[in-house]
Amino acid sequence: MKSGPIGVAGAGAMGSGIAQVVAQAGKPVLLLDQSPALVEKAIGGLRGGLAKRVEQGKLDKAAFEATMGNIKAASGIADLRQCALIIEAVFENVDVKKKFYTELSPAVPADTLVYSNTSTIPITRLGAAVKHPERFGGMHFFNPPQAMRLVEVIKGLTTAQATIDEGVAFVKAIGKTAIVCGDSPGFAVNRLAVPMLNEAAFLLGEGIATKEDIDTGVKLGLNHPMGPFELMDLLGVEVVYSVICILYEETGDSKYRPAPILRRMVEAGHFGRKTGKGFYEYGRK
Repeated sequence: MKSGPIGVAGAGAMGSGIAQVVAQAGKPVLLLDQSPALVEKAIGGLRGGLAKRVEQGKLDKAAFEATMGNIKAASGIADLRQCALIIEAVFENVDVKKKFYTELSPAVPADTLVYSNTSTIPITRLGAAVKHPERFGGMHFFNPPQAMRLVEVIKGLTTAQATIDEGVAFVKAIGKTAIVCGDSPGFAVNRLAVPMLNEAAFLLGEGIATKEDIDTGVKLGLNHPMGPFELMDLLGVEVVYSVICILYEETGDSKYRPAPILRRMVEAGHFGRKTGKGFYEYGRK
């Protein structure tokens, strides 16, 4: 991989979290979003979160200053020209992502590595909007990136093996574990996890068991650290519902048919921890 900073496009929860992970690994980061104000807000959020860890004695001040010093705001897409590798973490929508790639491709050199953080959209489909699809692949971090150790590196139809190898090496360099997946809606982990989360919602909706008992059953019976409803509240109920819908639309497989209670939760705005109410209550946000 050539030298240069790491570009992260999208300053939401995932993008800013990825930027923090990369910066903590000692690599310079350029963070981009639709406006400088959004980027500054994200950087401010990271600064506040890390400062709290310093106060709690979980992070030393030197590491805090080094991490924040590694994160810079990109003023526009042209700034990403200097990047060795770019991770796209914009809104999880095919058209939004393709629009970003059509703007990015002419702005960066042909040898720039570009990866999408998509959790469900096939890489081959997104690669159709990239000028050099052989240098494009998937790099799916899990939420929250700061805590989750796994990253899926995904090979699309036109992705060169060297792009996968470079992606795996980068993931290892930032302290994460990589697994390589072929191109499929949901890739590996979400195809395994989503049916369980969806089935938990069906069990609750059908009155088979309470959410508390289902969570307890999964934690004690399957040795999972969190129950499905606790996990959905953490990830965001609307995010889980969106992933399930995409898998159902892409595969047509009935096992991905969304549980009605998930749609109702989303319509009510009960997204979980971020809104203060999901399957459980967390106080007003």
